[in-house]
Amino acid sequence: MKSIIISSNCSGGGKSTFTLALMKALIDRGYDVQGFKAGPDYIDAAFHTHICKKASRNLDLFMMGEDGVKTSFSKGEGDIGVIEGVMGLYDGLGYDSRYSTYHLSKVLNIPIILVITPKAQSNTICAELLGLLNYENADIKGVVLNNITEGYYKLLKKLIEKNTPLKVFGYIPADKRIAIGSRHLGLIQSSEVEDLDKKISICSKFLQEHLDLEEIIKCMKETENYNSTFIQNKDRKLRIAYAYDKAFSFYYKDNLELLQTVGDMIPFSPLKDKKLPKDIDFLYIGGGYPEVFEEELSNNIELLVDIREKLQNGLPAYAECGGLMYLTKGSEKNSFVGFFNGFYKMSDRLVNFGYANLKVAESNHIFKKGLSINCHEFHKSYVKLSEQAIYCLSKDYYEEKKWHCGYIKNNVIASYAHVHFYGNMEFFNSLVNLAYKKGGNYNG
Repeated sequence: MKSIIISSNCSGGGKSTFTLALMKALIDRGYDVQGFKAGPDYIDAAFHTHICKKASRNLDLFMMGEDGVKTSFSKGEGDIGVIEGVMGLYDGLGYDSRYSTYHLSKVLNIPIILVITPKAQSNTICAELLGLLNYENADIKGVVLNNITEGYYKLLKKLIEKNTPLKVFGYIPADKRIAIGSRHLGLIQSSEVEDLDKKISICSKFLQEHLDLEEIIKCMKETENYNSTFIQNKDRKLRIAYAYDKAFSFYYKDNLELLQTVGDMIPFSPLKDKKLPKDIDFLYIGGGYPEVFEEELSNNIELLVDIREKLQNGLPAYAECGGLMYLTKGSEKNSFVGFFNGFYKMSDRLVNFGYANLKVAESNHIFKKGLSINCHEFHKSYVKLSEQAIYCLSKDYYEEKKWHCGYIKNNVIASYAHVHFYGNMEFFNSLVNLAYKKGGNYNG
């Protein structure tokens, strides 16, 4: 599989729009395209999945480790792999470029194309591009200019190709028709964009007209296949239900595949289904936007009661972020499951954002004391619960910051932290062991 990484100088530089348009343009030319997303983001990956008609995979060095990233990358299938970067090229964990898009390009040995949105610049953009090129000798093959006029493009192309070694592949014209809405510093979900295919088709047409796609394809590099180190028990004894619909869709593909090695995965919709699937041994509720669909979720009283009763009777479960919110009593306006004693509230800003490390504060029947878990948080809500927090969460890569979070009640683990199992196999094995010990026919 030949591959390329799409990066930028900052968030909001045009990576997502260009990545989706490039995928569509390549597919229209007959290529089988596999999408990847650098970092922990679920939403961009869902857009890739929609365009490529196959699951996009996250490549996150902090949460997955190098072996996990290489394993997930090797699971990709197709003629061409398109990897969408995260934030700016060198933006990683803290004061250096660890875990950045640049770091990923080095680990996988894949070249980079920069997407830049110029703003009232001429020669200065050349200095900026030389800085990006030389800061850590990134393997940048060229530049795409985003959201500009044809006249401005012609000027910048001459300047860049005269003053830097970089090729300018073309540009994407400024056009309001291809704008995709945002929420919480990121795109809204692909399932919520009614005219998504039309927008991507327009942008793909722009690429066909204003970019040298053949030159971009020539820059792609044949990539290595890596052996998986994450082979699990193939007995598939468990029955695992997981929430999946417009309200809950934030799952890493690798996490679901790991769970598939120990059981049958059964999706259900908290928006529409009236009961949990029958005879399940474990319940998994990922993140999403339950606050956006709060009224619909609240109106599905029969399912809320079913979930609460089964959890009270000992059904093992794991909930992340939106899943934690769903298991509380709800908000001031609407009721949710009510398993945890307390409510969630929305903030007008991000409450927590970025990579962090969890440590289990005290031994319990699920985790041993001191278990370390690399995670990611991104939420504008917070919970006020009467249950005791079980994790000590810390960030120490800019300045030391610590707080307590995460809850265990009966056989339920819930927190705001998003966890990739590849980099946290002891955590994963603890969940599986709980399901094997406690699982079995929770029909209420």
